[in-house]
Amino acid sequence: MEEVKKEKKTKLFLHLKKWLEKAVLDYGMIEEGDRLLIGVSGGADSLALLDLLDSPMLFIPKFSFIAVNLDMGFDREYKSFQALEQYFQANHYRYIMEKTDIGNLAHSDLNKKNPCFLCSRLRRKRIFEIADAEGCNKIAFAHHRDDIIETLLINIFYGREISTMMPNQSIFGGKLHIVRPLVYLCEELVKKYSRERQFPVLKNDCPTSRTSKRIFIKKLLDDLEKDNRKVRDNIYKAMSHVKPDYLPGRSAKNIFSQSAPTVNPAISVEETVNKKQ
Repeated sequence: MEEVKKEKKTKLFLHLKKWLEKAVLDYGMIEEGDRLLIGVSGGADSLALLDLLDSPMLFIPKFSFIAVNLDMGFDREYKSFQALEQYFQANHYRYIMEKTDIGNLAHSDLNKKNPCFLCSRLRRKRIFEIADAEGCNKIAFAHHRDDIIETLLINIFYGREISTMMPNQSIFGGKLHIVRPLVYLCEELVKKYSRERQFPVLKNDCPTSRTSKRIFIKKLLDDLEKDNRKVRDNIYKAMSHVKPDYLPGRSAKNIFSQSAPTVNPAISVEETVNKKQ
């Protein structure tokens, strides 16, 4: 255990912990006596979050936590499940692990169109139930800065809205909060820290993990950064420089009504054009 403490004094560890603490303080993510449920999928990001939060803090008030893992059911032999449990036990973490069939249900013939939506919904529902049963008032997820950026673009491209994940999100009337302490950290450094600490990162067996919209957005950003390496940084900063007066939203009071036909939702666009003629 002493050896682990020495490893945590690396330059990368100190850098990540500094920005994690800053994010926690800037957004008021953790208060004295909070009980956190840390979602641990077994990926590099969640293992890094668990490790960083399980470190001496300079400015963050005292809190307790429990690590929670929900197995999606893709690995029928549960080898990854067992490997992660051994890691929890070796580090003396208090943890809860459950074997579920959420992943297979989400990818079944009954739900071919949007497996990610159903999988996320069922997984979150169970996480909320565990948080309530364990008396946790905060749920910590390992979403980093790149996740925030990608979610913004996913919602613009496919959800027709300008929104993303919040660093500190109140739900159920304030009874529970979702916090994201890695919000200031880029994915590259989080992955690098995971390799430095030699975490037992689990393989992602989800059948859509390599074809999802998030992967498409990630590759798109990678291509854009070949010409401008600050693309991600610019998008992230743009979220703090929003100019509503230059966005034609509802407050514009139909400024385009004189040039565009009014479409009745009950009829088709083609019918509307024909009536105009």
